[in-house]
Amino acid sequence: TVYGIVKQSDGYIWVYSEPGHGTSFKIYLPRVAEAPGPARPGFELSASVRGSETVFVVEDDEMVRALIRRMLETRGYTVLLAPHGDEALQLLERHPGRVDLLMTDVVMPGMSGRDLADRVAERRPGIKVLYLSGYTDDAIVRHGVLEPGIAFLQKPFSADALARKVREVLDSPRQPT
Repeated sequence: TVYGIVKQSDGYIWVYSEPGHGTSFKIYLPRVAEAPGPARPGFELSASVRGSETVFVVEDDEMVRALIRRMLETRGYTVLLAPHGDEALQLLERHPGRVDLLMTDVVMPGMSGRDLADRVAERRPGIKVLYLSGYTDDAIVRHGVLEPGIAFLQKPFSADALARKVREVLDSPRQPT
């Protein structure tokens, strides 16, 4: 996540490590010419960023999974969770109900989010997909992991940004996975 933010800001990370002595990280960011303006005021969440749909979250980081669950359930969504692709496919087979959105990390051990989305789409045609990653969307597209125009949310994200993006994807016409 840090790497993605630093690279998106045109910065660099230098890492030095010695066994038994530890590791140091140096982060270099470009100098800015002027101080930032005052922070923008927050906005009220409207009812339009709430929902009642079922969202299937596949994320290998347990803390991130739990956080996403809380963020979505407080907005009315039903949330299914899995830590990786194989378990996600098994859970999907056992779940008799509708699943409206697959939210998956792009980079996971074993099966990538893209491969998972392809396999889920075979079992649940019409499911919408939202990809998550600590890498920037530009880096993901540039390295051929995802095509341009695919629904993507970069980590870290706020609860409001997640709610808006989920609602946007659910309300959009069917997109390619």
